[in-house]
Amino acid sequence: MLIWERPEPASRSTLSPLSRERIVRAAIGLADADGLQAVSLRKVAGALDAGPMRLYRYVDTKEELLDLMVDAVYGEIPAPPPAAGGDWQAEVRTLARGFRDTALRHEWLADLLGGRPQVGPSALAHMEATLAALRSAPGIGDDPDTLMQVLQAVNGYVFGAVRHEVAERRVERASGLTESQWRAATGPYLARMLATGRYPTLAHVVGNASEQDPAEMFDAGLAVLLAGVTAGLSRGTT
Repeated sequence: MLIWERPEPASRSTLSPLSRERIVRAAIGLADADGLQAVSLRKVAGALDAGPMRLYRYVDTKEELLDLMVDAVYGEIPAPPPAAGGDWQAEVRTLARGFRDTALRHEWLADLLGGRPQVGPSALAHMEATLAALRSAPGIGDDPDTLMQVLQAVNGYVFGAVRHEVAERRVERASGLTESQWRAATGPYLARMLATGRYPTLAHVVGNASEQDPAEMFDAGLAVLLAGVTAGLSRGTT
């Protein structure tokens, strides 16, 4: 039986009362502070001032604990209000931004993205909201194959963008260099390489692109994706 359907043990009157919620919140606190490598049932038990064996009454494995942590984070993503006029793109943008904001508060989530979908209640609610918004897009309707193809495209972009942003944050902390400082340090080399003429398109972009913060880049990329979805659906393709 999956953890989502397994009843929680009855509470006991002790100096350190436990519950799955307390266990998960303690684990999230450890992960937020020091990454997933800081999470183990033993360390969570220590944070709760409880014996490690007591945790096994609530969670069988670390994998179950990670599943619970991910679902708790999904539960922090606010549900979007219905968009005026049935604007499906506005609803998708709200959900995507909510996911990004939440994931950046819990950087370890980036290490657990991809692979098989999360099936906890909060993750399923987020998927349902995204599918419902996409389902109202002209050209999708009740076609489940098209709906899943578009969902995969949206999730692929959102997950990839979040992982990239988290990776940049980690590199900045590890190197001590901000992105601007890194650009300044690598600028002379890059200028010499571009001057060879072997990278004309890259030279055009580097020389003319405007500065955008990560949130602007995220929104712009999502807008391109959703515009492509709209165009593809209007042509009968995805």
